Amino acid sequence: MTDTPSPIPFGKPQLDESAFDAVRTVLESGMLVHGTVTPAFEEAFAARIGAKEAVAVSSCTAGLHLTLFVKGIGPGDRVAVPAMTHVATAHSVELVGAEPVFVDVDPATGNMSPAALEAVDGPLAAIMPVHYLGLPCDMDRIRAVAEAKGAFILEDCALAVDATWDGLKAGTLGLAGSFSFYPVKHMTSIEGGMVTTNDSGLATQLRKRRAFGYNRALGERTRPGIYDVDTLGLNYRMSEVEAAVGLTQVARMDEFQAARRSNDAALRAILTRIDGLTLFPDRHGKALSSHYCLNAVLPKDGSVSRDVVVDGLKARGIGSSVHYPGPVPLFTYYSDKYGYKSGDFPVAEWLAEQTISLPVGPHLAPGDAERLGNAFREAYMEGSK
Repeated sequence: MTDTPSPIPFGKPQLDESAFDAVRTVLESGMLVHGTVTPAFEEAFAARIGAKEAVAVSSCTAGLHLTLFVKGIGPGDRVAVPAMTHVATAHSVELVGAEPVFVDVDPATGNMSPAALEAVDGPLAAIMPVHYLGLPCDMDRIRAVAEAKGAFILEDCALAVDATWDGLKAGTLGLAGSFSFYPVKHMTSIEGGMVTTNDSGLATQLRKRRAFGYNRALGERTRPGIYDVDTLGLNYRMSEVEAAVGLTQVARMDEFQAARRSNDAALRAILTRIDGLTLFPDRHGKALSSHYCLNAVLPKDGSVSRDVVVDGLKARGIGSSVHYPGPVPLFTYYSDKYGYKSGDFPVAEWLAEQTISLPVGPHLAPGDAERLGNAFREAYMEGSK
């Protein structure tokens, strides 16, 4: 009897004994927040990214929202965001009362189209490039627009840990960048995120206003429970348990990233031989990807059914995903509020209909990338019938 191969999920957190030991140490200490582990995690992550400062927060969305909030973005301001992204990018703009200005994306990369951004009329207070699936945007042209309009750049780095543009890592390419540590991302802290910046003044305000706007942090209070609040703030702190897990993950990033590069190369070698299939690049100009996943783009004419391909992969025990199910401006909330309609963002609409995201993470066992590639080829043929 032939053993059934184990399923390959789209993503799976990689937690070893060091993570369990770190959590146990925090729990036994009784210091679950306001401890020393979160600052240590911030320092380690900043060093990894090459940023002067890193500020731990409760999620990437919280980091985006908090940065806009601290920068005073609000009603009357306009912020450029790509049409193809997770809805969190646009939501963070909406939550401060500003208007998201949606920009179509580049068909070769899925990133914010520099040409479409350059064509935006009127003022912009900020530009939020999203490094789509971990491949950095064209930061030279985006910076030029930002300078011309007097806007600051806030990078959405949810999928871009270790991605580089012209040798510099994502999260150091604008005023600030926000990262995600959701369980299936490059690394995890269970939940949580991090804002990186080279602006120490901004970092100070982010730390203060992620914790209600207290004028004194817990360790700075001369008498317990005595403090003042001199600015508006939120509760976007990271717990010590989450930071402990994150700290162990930073230590394993070289291992994780080597596996991602290897798996991507093995899978890409098989899929490049499939007629009619397009693969998003892992490098483009000055951009080098973080290898979050491999995005396969089906023929634009619809001759291959994505549903059939995805079902075929599932039947073979292969997990996949879609990034993303539709352009954000065509989601009901945004289309109802701003009047966007089908056809307004043709590239984003096409990608939403024709892409399949395939796993390349470190959870893949030896031989899994080849198995995945062969399964995709079979499912692709089924979808072509």
